[in-house]
Amino acid sequence: MRIVIVGAGMVGTQLAKHLIQEKHNVSIIESNEERARHASNRIDCLVIHNEGNSIKSLEEAGIAKADALVSVTDSDEVNMIICGLAASHYPDVLKIARVRNDDYMHLSLSGDHRALGIDHFVHPGMEVARSIINAIEHGALGDVIAFSDTPYELGSIHIGRGSAFDGLGLKDYHSLVKTESLVTLVERGGELLLPSGSTVLAEGDRAYILANGKELPRIFGFAGSTERPLRKIGIVGGGKIGSLIIEGLLDQQDLFGRRAEGSERAANKKHNFLFPLLKILMPRNSRRIVIIEQDYRLCKDLAARYPETLVLNEDISDESFVNEEQLDDLDLLVTTTNNQELNIITAVYLKSRGIDRAIAMVTGSGYAAMARQLGVDVVIPVKSVVVDSILSHLMGSGVKEVHHVGDGTVDIMEVEIEKEAPIADRPIAEFRLSAGGLVMLVNRGGHSFIPRGDYVFNSGDHIVLIAKTGSQAEIERHFGAAP
Repeated sequence: MRIVIVGAGMVGTQLAKHLIQEKHNVSIIESNEERARHASNRIDCLVIHNEGNSIKSLEEAGIAKADALVSVTDSDEVNMIICGLAASHYPDVLKIARVRNDDYMHLSLSGDHRALGIDHFVHPGMEVARSIINAIEHGALGDVIAFSDTPYELGSIHIGRGSAFDGLGLKDYHSLVKTESLVTLVERGGELLLPSGSTVLAEGDRAYILANGKELPRIFGFAGSTERPLRKIGIVGGGKIGSLIIEGLLDQQDLFGRRAEGSERAANKKHNFLFPLLKILMPRNSRRIVIIEQDYRLCKDLAARYPETLVLNEDISDESFVNEEQLDDLDLLVTTTNNQELNIITAVYLKSRGIDRAIAMVTGSGYAAMARQLGVDVVIPVKSVVVDSILSHLMGSGVKEVHHVGDGTVDIMEVEIEKEAPIADRPIAEFRLSAGGLVMLVNRGGHSFIPRGDYVFNSGDHIVLIAKTGSQAEIERHFGAAP
């Protein structure tokens, strides 16, 4: 594919690096001279220092022959204008705009964005809030990836000292874990390993396990983790993302804004459009939410919008406040401030004080790896979540979804086997990727299963596989329609 990216910030550069690894043709437009120079020195692609809202710049970047345009500048309005400009001259190009304003998301949900020539909006706050709510829904035991139309999920868990998994050889895994499940990946010392039967799990490893979502907490117990109800949840940071999380937790049954007229928060029901229906972890009236926010005006607004919650106008870094409010009786702490170092330190410190679970929001995958090593249960890297969302819209023939794991060198991909695909009607034993890979889940006609040695690929099968980053073109050749 040929992709034009407008904006060389962290998201734009991370997206470009991934696409280049996957052998796509990428060009970047950046108006800031320093950013453009930085991108040109670090990324092997054409970088143009110019404004993106100019058809001349877009054409210089190759929009006439491009398959897709992704606009991720710092301005929602500029991103929308750039996509609209491209649509007026090159309507067949796929156009994706990043937007942060909730009101613009309503254009997407109502379908009005297509009138502007934009195919997809990506809303960072919504994507991050969804990821955090999904983690809470699963008990915040570890990072969890859910797959479409299947009860199977991929969960990661830190292996504790002396646990049943500590020293367990994977050849003996099923003698301990009787449930249908699969250890798909092991993170050890910052390195990601595609395991084999000879792999031995050890204390400090992070294991990625595929199983029915209902079984994951029990399997995680073998790693030394115990599930407990999350009845009292503390949220540090009441900004946009914190507010979206609160809205989702309080109104999971009415997330599409279908409330009776006269609701106390009817004026704020726009937030409810930002989430799909989620499974309920526990009844709403059994959950208590404590919001900790330093900004007084924001606290007043939060208290008015969410009267069911306790809003504390305090500095979370003030130890006397932590002692006075007895925050160590929280079941879960979620840190969502704009300071990623504070998010990590707060999560680690309050876990040391007795809080059982912690979720921390960080900017990039580098801090995510450090936070996990420090003991944070779930780490949400904002930029990686946004890049994954964009990549899912960009995927070519066959590939429907993509998820980065670990340090970003391994991808989880959801693929549909197309008609006349080269792999169709062939046994799994014939499937090989040059860099290594594993087919870990199949959904056939609504029935999901972990494939065994006698599995034969059928057109129409939805499969989930794990592979080294850079394997996408090879995967598309296997599973896409034959040329």
